[in-house]
Amino acid sequence: MSASPMHVANPLTAAVLCAVLLASAACSRPQPPDKDQPPEPQANTELREAIQQPIDQAKAADAAAREAAEAQRAAIEAATGD
Repeated sequence: MSASPMHVANPLTAAVLCAVLLASAACSRPQPPDKDQPPEPQANTELREAIQQPIDQAKAADAAAREAAEAQRAAIEAATGD
């Protein structure tokens, strides 16, 4: 009474099947975030500030240039009487 190859393969097949099922369960999709609570910002604030600083400086320079141009126009109009 020797063990048939089928009896030896069954525990091995069961182990492989369990391993495949566990692996596929680990690959399931993550749960979506709660819609009532927005996610925390993950961006580095130092990086955001470093990017935003030249933009703010350019906007300030543009505003100063526009104010200077308006003052110059007003001075020219006052001098010429137009």
